[in-house]
Amino acid sequence: MSTKQTIAIIGATGNMGSGIAKSLSKTNNRLLLFAQHTDKVKSLVEDIKKGNPAAEVEAMECPTNASWEADIILLALPYAAEKEIAAKIKEVANQKIVISISNPLNETYSGLVTSPDTSAAEHLQQLLPNSKVVKAFNTVFAADFANTIIDGKQIDTLIAGNDAQSLDTVSALAKAIGLNPLVAGELPWSRTLENMALLLIQLTMKYNYNWVAGWKVLHN
Repeated sequence: MSTKQTIAIIGATGNMGSGIAKSLSKTNNRLLLFAQHTDKVKSLVEDIKKGNPAAEVEAMECPTNASWEADIILLALPYAAEKEIAAKIKEVANQKIVISISNPLNETYSGLVTSPDTSAAEHLQQLLPNSKVVKAFNTVFAADFANTIIDGKQIDTLIAGNDAQSLDTVSALAKAIGLNPLVAGELPWSRTLENMALLLIQLTMKYNYNWVAGWKVLHN
C-alpha cells in the first residue's frame, strides 16, 4: 500500500477537479476539496461518500486552510485563475508539491496564450518559488479518469518537474488511479506537454472523439 497523503484539490467541482477527486477517493489518501461554491463542494463530497463510504474526503471553505493541511496541493483551475490562488497559498505551500494541470488555451482553442519560451507550470513555479511544482494530468481529459483504458490500452499521463522525489510521488498517484505515468523531464518540458494537450483538444474536435481520448506511447 502506498504512503497515505493529504491532498488538497483547489477547484474541485470543475470537470477535471471532480474527476480527479473521485479517482483519488478510491485510494488510501485523504482529500480536502475546495471550490468557490461551497454547496457544490459539499454535494461532491456526498456523491463520493455515497459510492465509497470509507473515503476520507472533506469540504473546505478556504483554499489557504486546505493547502496548509495538505502534503500535496493540486490546482484544478483555469490558467487565468492560478495567480490569485497562488498568492493565497504561497506561504503555506512552502516546500510542498503543487500539481499544475492547467493548459493556457486561448478562447478559440487555436493556440496558447503563453509565449513559446515558457509555460503555465513555469509561471506557477515563479509565483510559488519555494514550492515543488509538477506538471501532470494536463494531457488527460476529465472523462478519462473514470475509465483509464481506451481501446485496451492504458492512458499515459506525462509528467514534468525539477524535483526527482516529487516526480516519484506524483507518478505513484497517477498509478494509483489507473494511469501510466511517463516522466518527460524537468519543468521546461511542460511547454511541450501543454502543446500536446492543445493538439489533443484540436484532434478531438476535428475527429469527434467525444472527449474520450488520450496519449499513448507505444514501444517494444
